[in-house]
Amino acid sequence: MSYKKLEIWMLAEVLVNDIHFMTLKSLPAFEHFETGSQIRRSTKSIKSNIVEGYGRKSYPKEYLRFLTIANASLDESKDHLETLYQTKSLKDKECYERLHRNMELLGRKLYRFIQRVRQDC
Repeated sequence: MSYKKLEIWMLAEVLVNDIHFMTLKSLPAFEHFETGSQIRRSTKSIKSNIVEGYGRKSYPKEYLRFLTIANASLDESKDHLETLYQTKSLKDKECYERLHRNMELLGRKLYRFIQRVRQDC
């Protein structure tokens, strides 16, 4: 099986693309290099850490370490999204709510996945 078949990876990939386009199309120009840049990096980190952990799946403790980092990057991304919305850099409420829902869904799925890997240790 490939990491690309993991539901958490698929959700992370959609999130990376949605955040990328939101930051470039919906934010003021100065945010492209400030919080916009930070949220792009933190969402990419979610996906990348899922992939890197998957590459170490033969070593469950290493796998868990990277999944935990992915989860922390998700928390960071949520914080950046909330900051963008609260400071009115992101004014589109529907966009904010959709991205927030997707982050919450990924968080629940990632949490369950981590629990399953932990049980297999």
